[in-house]
Amino acid sequence: MNTEKFTYNYIDLIKQTMAERSLSQQALANILGVNQTTVSQWLLGRKKPTYDNIYTFCKKFDVTPNEFFGFEC
Repeated sequence: MNTEKFTYNYIDLIKQTMAERSLSQQALANILGVNQTTVSQWLLGRKKPTYDNIYTFCKKFDVTPNEFFGFEC
């Protein structure tokens, strides 16, 4: 499995979600209950969201886990 492609799928989705909703890193962090630096680390690919972060993101933004990771079924 190509983990690099896997990583960028969720980074792109987070960036797209932020752009569509005009959310800053801090605003997204507040919605998800994490620090702004955590969001920054995700966007830079230095840190990956935890299961709880992914679950919260999917629920708050009506995204499936498959969409989050870029899987097509």
